[in-house]
Amino acid sequence: MVATPSRARERSRGCNLVFVDSSFWVAIADKKDQWHSRAVELKSRITPGIHVLDLAASEALTIIGSRKGGKPAQALYQVFQDTCSIVYLDAMLLDSAMERHLRHDGRLSVPDCAMVEAMVHLDDRTVLSFDSDFDLVRGLERVH
Repeated sequence: MVATPSRARERSRGCNLVFVDSSFWVAIADKKDQWHSRAVELKSRITPGIHVLDLAASEALTIIGSRKGGKPAQALYQVFQDTCSIVYLDAMLLDSAMERHLRHDGRLSVPDCAMVEAMVHLDDRTVLSFDSDFDLVRGLERVH
């Protein structure tokens, strides 16, 4: 697992970091999304240096690109670059994610399992997400 040395990293030292899931990013970027109003309310909790898994970023960018077009997806990508520490999937993280996926008998997606495993590795137990599947994981706090 590798976290990028993003521009946000230097500004984030000493902050309590959280992982932010794709469902939040989609809601914040799409005013027609069912969770948009709530995402706007929660936006104040987003501080520079939060973590986003590359798979979650990719998912959010793909959804926004298909809903809104390439320029809004590019704008969201810039938000990731400016405010997030992007955590990249590697072989060890994928192996751990697959073990968790099996433990949950497939009820938690592989990308969500990878995010949980990255959270465990970084000792960060808070996820900002509208995806209730994260409630399957004991010891995890989901902000929604």
